[in-house]
Amino acid sequence: MHNAHGSGKPWRRLAAAACSVLTIGIALLAPASAAPPAALPEQKTALLFGATIRYYDIGSGPVLVLVHGLGSSAKGDWGQVMLPLAQNHRVLALDQLGFGNSDKPQIDYGIQTWVDFLGEFLRQNQVSDFTLVGESLGGWISAQYTIQALRGIAAGPSLSLPKPARLVLSDSAGLHATMKRLFAPPPPGKPATVGASLAGEKQLLASVFHSPSYQTDQALRDGLAWSLAKGDAWAIRAVRNPALLDETVDDKLSAIKIPTLVIWGEHDNLLPLKDGRYFASKIGGAELKIIPGSGHAPMIETPDAFLSALQPFLR
Repeated sequence: MHNAHGSGKPWRRLAAAACSVLTIGIALLAPASAAPPAALPEQKTALLFGATIRYYDIGSGPVLVLVHGLGSSAKGDWGQVMLPLAQNHRVLALDQLGFGNSDKPQIDYGIQTWVDFLGEFLRQNQVSDFTLVGESLGGWISAQYTIQALRGIAAGPSLSLPKPARLVLSDSAGLHATMKRLFAPPPPGKPATVGASLAGEKQLLASVFHSPSYQTDQALRDGLAWSLAKGDAWAIRAVRNPALLDETVDDKLSAIKIPTLVIWGEHDNLLPLKDGRYFASKIGGAELKIIPGSGHAPMIETPDAFLSALQPFLR
């Protein structure tokens, strides 16, 4: 990471899932020494199916589409890597429906909801040749999107999904056994952490980040404050719906026949490394890169290592 943990500065921006026990994907954290938010341009606005979606459109060149994880946002997941990537690419990174600065309707969210919104977003932006990059829940969405795009699955003739040329899955959700375990109540004798709380925040950060720097009292305070402020608890809770298990991708991964890179934090305590190995083994020709010293969110915790793993694949 760019920052020095020993500097004594508190983490200034932290987002964690408002209902942390439901999280399969993401707390966000930008360290104090990261580039200030002003370094990113203002978000643009798209109107998709009547909903306002906010997104970044930065740089020029081959298109990268970045899809963030649960309880996160474009800036939250990708804030430390967007500008470096934009030096050689056009980077499109949206706040998904229900998260970030996009609309947050109280609907029944499914993976297909976000696949449909991603397809409409790409059609509206006339994107036809692109690399799709998804993290955690965003990886699940990106895998499902790619499978449907390559298979030509669409709700109507004008609603076909633009086909990605390449796919990147980082610490991706979407495998049935793992999702079933995460959706299940805690085993007998292990009390559940109910509601937004400091204890829940501590549990979440320990599962997402490897470095003990993310376990300070100030990080817990900041995380809980952000969880209460960001207003995405409904969408997070909706992902706990057991019906989403019908949208897992285990048996469909062989349909992904484009160059694919799987990136995984070596110490991911939320979605285990064996899941990364499974994704790589079931997608023909896929490459797996393991990020040492990182937990579930290497683009946040170890952004330099994440870029070093990703950029050669993009050339």
